[in-house]
Amino acid sequence: MLHQIFINTPRWVWVLLFALLWLGLSQTVSRTASLKRITLLPLAMICLSLYGAVTTFGAETQVLLVWVGADSLALTAVLRQALPEGTRYDAATQRFSLPGSWLPLSLMMGIFMTKYLVGAVSAMQPALVHDASFSLTFAALYGAFAGIFLARAARLWRLTFLQEHCGTPPLAV
Repeated sequence: MLHQIFINTPRWVWVLLFALLWLGLSQTVSRTASLKRITLLPLAMICLSLYGAVTTFGAETQVLLVWVGADSLALTAVLRQALPEGTRYDAATQRFSLPGSWLPLSLMMGIFMTKYLVGAVSAMQPALVHDASFSLTFAALYGAFAGIFLARAARLWRLTFLQEHCGTPPLAV
């Protein structure tokens, strides 16, 4: 059965997997990035997350509310955490110095695997997509992934604001 799932998976899905692996692995080493770059990845992952929930379960009010609720909870929890040690923003060059992290890769694989699993299960058991506990559980998972991505970017936006407008040293967040 697993073999059938893999061979019936469209090729573009494997291309997407390898692109996400490459992108995630590139973030495991220290690097510099612009504000635009640290904004684009979270926006893409949020869109992929919301797309996964809506295309599978529909734009139902319950699904969207659960997605937004999980997004908000994850966002709030991560915003309370300090930035990783070594995170800096240089206002002169408008670039961040970011330490390497395995978290972005983990989150990308989490969204991808969730979408893949839900797609495989819904192809084998289409009625399950209409089961409230199934759809709301996975909508919450999609929302949590999105909230974590959004919060990670928001912490960097906050660092930018504090340093450029308040003169706060880079680590005082």
